[in-house]
Amino acid sequence: MIIVTGITGGIGNYLYRSYCQTKENVIGTYYLNKPEDALDNIYQLDITDNAQVEQFAKDVVAEHKNITLINCAGITYNSFAHTADVNEWTQVINVNLNGTYYVIRALLPLMRAQNFGRIINLSSVVAQTGVMGTSAYAASKAGINGMIKSIAVENAQKGITINNINLGYFKVGMINTIPQELQEKIKEKIAVKDFGDPSNIYKTIEYIRETPYLTGACLDVNGGLL
Repeated sequence: MIIVTGITGGIGNYLYRSYCQTKENVIGTYYLNKPEDALDNIYQLDITDNAQVEQFAKDVVAEHKNITLINCAGITYNSFAHTADVNEWTQVINVNLNGTYYVIRALLPLMRAQNFGRIINLSSVVAQTGVMGTSAYAASKAGINGMIKSIAVENAQKGITINNINLGYFKVGMINTIPQELQEKIKEKIAVKDFGDPSNIYKTIEYIRETPYLTGACLDVNGGLL
C-alpha cells in the first residue's frame, strides 16, 4: 500500500498518478482543492489536525499492509525574516513539520505491528543553502531532516526505514511560481544546467523502498547544484 499526501501539488500529483499506473494499491490525500485528474482512493485530510489524522489512520489505513508513506504535503511562504507575518511563518512550520510528524506518528504503530514500513519525506535544498525569503520553508525542512534521525533509530529493528529526499529544482510544482529570469539564474548554478524531470524523484523513491539498509538518510537529488 502506498500513501501519497499532498496530491494537489505538482510533485505529489505526479507521484500519485505514477503509482496509480502500477499494480499497487494507492491512497492519495489533499487538503482543500480536490485534484481534477485524481483517479481513485483519495481523501480530504488536514494534516495539521492530529485528531483527523489519527482517524484517517484508523478508518482508512489500518486494513492495509506493507505501507509506504510518501509525504509530499507542504506549503511555502516567501518573505524576508524581519518583515515576515508571524502567523504565515508559523503556518509553514505547522504544515510542513508538525503535519508531517502527525502523519508519521499515526502510521508508525501500524508499521511496527507489521514489522515493515517505508517512510519517505520530500525535503529541500533550501534547508542546506541560503535562499533569500525562505526562512520559514527552510526551517520546516531542516526540522524534518533532524527529526528522521531519531525516528530511524527508534524503529530500525522493526523493519521500518525513514529517509528524506532533498530536492533541488524540478520541472513541476513550486518552480512555476518563480519568475523566468530568476529561473535562468538558478539553472546556471546547477551542474547539468537544467531543472530535473520528476521521474528522477520516482526512481529515487523506488530505490529507497527497495533498500532496507538505508535509513535516517537525506539523499540530495539536485542535478549537482553548486
